[in-house]
Amino acid sequence: MSTNPLLKGSLQTIILKLLEDNDQMYGYEITQKVKEVSEGGIMLTEGALYPALHKLEADGFLETFTQVVDNRVRKYYRLTEQGGKEVTSKLDEAQSFIDQLQTLLNLKPATK
Repeated sequence: MSTNPLLKGSLQTIILKLLEDNDQMYGYEITQKVKEVSEGGIMLTEGALYPALHKLEADGFLETFTQVVDNRVRKYYRLTEQGGKEVTSKLDEAQSFIDQLQTLLNLKPATK
């Protein structure tokens, strides 16, 4: 994963939003899409991605299925109905945090 510690708290939101936009994806495809959209600024490692995927699945937000593609088995992830609702909640939460952070970082020192 990128060395940016801010990313860790956003990873589940990123995954959920990608799956909302793409219906179903497999792990490597998720890492490549993040790399592409961020223009190489965010690089997910397997060590960061798969624990997040497994947690989302355990929480009931994702379901999995496998398909054979070019004689290789791929494990795909897609949102459950509950996961679809969680995307909205996570995006609202992220936007609220971004707005608050932006307000804090744009404070001007008081003049005397």
